[in-house]
Formats: sequence, structure tokens, C-alpha cells
Amino acid sequence: MNYPYIIIDDNQESVLKTKAIADGFSELVFVASANNYSNGLNLILEHSPKLIFLEIDPADKESNLSLALINELYRYLKVIPKIIITTSKKDLAFEVIQYEVADYMIKPLVRIDFIKSILKIKKAIGEDAVFMVQKPAFNDSQKLIEEQPQSSDDLQEPIAKETPVLNETPVLLEEQIPENFVQQVVPMVEQPLILCIKSYGDYRYIDANDICYFQADNNSTDIHLNNGEMVTAFKTLKHFEGILSSPFTRIHNSYIVNRNYISRIHTGNAVCYIKNTTTKIPFSKSYKENIDGIITDFANGNYLEI
Repeated sequence: MNYPYIIIDDNQESVLKTKAIADGFSELVFVASANNYSNGLNLILEHSPKLIFLEIDPADKESNLSLALINELYRYLKVIPKIIITTSKKDLAFEVIQYEVADYMIKPLVRIDFIKSILKIKKAIGEDAVFMVQKPAFNDSQKLIEEQPQSSDDLQEPIAKETPVLNETPVLLEEQIPENFVQQVVPMVEQPLILCIKSYGDYRYIDANDICYFQADNNSTDIHLNNGEMVTAFKTLKHFEGILSSPFTRIHNSYIVNRNYISRIHTGNAVCYIKNTTTKIPFSKSYKENIDGIITDFANGNYLEI
């Protein structure tokens, strides 16, 4: 079985090295690469790879690469591709465990780690563990010696040939399709993100669309809902910042806000107003760039300034 894969990493040299090792395995088929969150998500949804190599501690923080990308995939896909985390930090492994990734590989990557990962994946899906290994593209102690792309642009475009997708439904040839067969096209319905706040066997499910804002409280976080209710989660605000994406934005050391519940932004007083409440949330100078981004998002929508 072939494993079409995508590399998502902000470091182009790391992309080249990952691809060079992967090219040594006949079953790993390169599709494309991306260097930021947005492009990575789009590539995954467009090409449906079976395997993703993901950096979660980027040198370029503007790339927004993090574990939040995995959460975002659950909004669109019923089956999530196998994800292998590739990073230079060892201390992120405990946090990664919650996301049930296929493997966690420490940079600089070595060929034996790829072999172990493929064997783990095959064992997990019950597939025969025997696979073909081609001549390695480089030795661990040497530079790339063959099959290296001529430029970084080569990695940005998908390969020309078709690659299998996650759905293993067999394809019927035209002459095999029964005359009375009617193909139904089911429109994709975006699934809402559900947060599960777990505490001593108590599972509290919260629709992310109902959350107005998060407020830090020492080592816990208060989650304020649109019905006025407040739920406490025993996770830090930084934890939520790392796993949540738009429309949630960090605007203060103590606050993450859902931009969909902002009714007013007063830059002079440095506060945001929450819809249908008297609540005012401060924003700090260090997060002014995020506030500017929210203002820009509003302006780019169905917007009329009076």
C-alpha cells in the first residue's frame, strides 16, 4: 500500500531532509509541502494524504504551526490522516500524547526512525508489516547525495500522478456499474468543534460556538459561555491558545476572545465589548497586533463603515 504524504514545516532545510529520507522508501509518495498553518490545512483538505509530517514548534512564529492544526482537521474530516510530529523539542511529547498522533520524531531525523514509524502504522491498521526500502537518499552522517530537489519551489507543487486517498472504497470501472446505480452526492457539512472538559470522570461537552471568551485564573481557565454560564477547566490559558484557532484570539495575558462575540473595540481605552452583555475585556499592547487582525477581519467581511 502506498502512503501519500505531506510535509508541513516552516524550515525549508528540514523539509528537504525529511523528503530525502522518505524518498528512500518505495511506499512513501510525496505530494506537497507547506510552511504555515493555512497552506498546510488547505493541502491536507485538497489532497487527502495518508501521512503528515508536522512541525509544532516553528522558528517562525508567524507560521502558526502547532497542535491546533490537528483539532482543525476534525472539523472537516471523519478520518484523520496518520500524523508524525517532527520537532527538535523533547518536552512537547507529553502534550502531544493527547492528540493520538502516530509518532513523535526528534530532529535531526534519522532513517531508522522512519522505519520504526512505518512499522508502527502498519501494525496499528493491521497491515502486513513487510515493505520495500529503496537505496537511501543520504546517510545520517553525510549531506544529501541524490534526488534532492533543484529548488525549494519544487516542493510547493503537488506531484503530477494521482495518489490514493484515505477512503479505501473500491473504484468501479464504468462497465461494472449497474444500470440502476444512482450516485448520491452528499454535501460536506462542517462539524462544530466540541470541547470536552474532563474532571474526575465528569465529561462536560461545550460547543466552541457558544464560548464568548476564556479568562485565566492562576493554573486554571474560566470559560464564559453566551448563556452567562461559566465553566472552569484545569488547564492554563496558554494551553488553550495552543490548541485553538480562529475565531479565538489571544488579546491579553489573561484573555482569549471569540471574535464572533465582539460588539465593539475601543482602541483608546484598550477594551473589547462582548455582545449582549456589559462585559468589557481589556487588551494589552503586546497583543495589539491581534486586535488589528480582528479589525481587519471585520473589514474584509460583509462590511459597511459609516
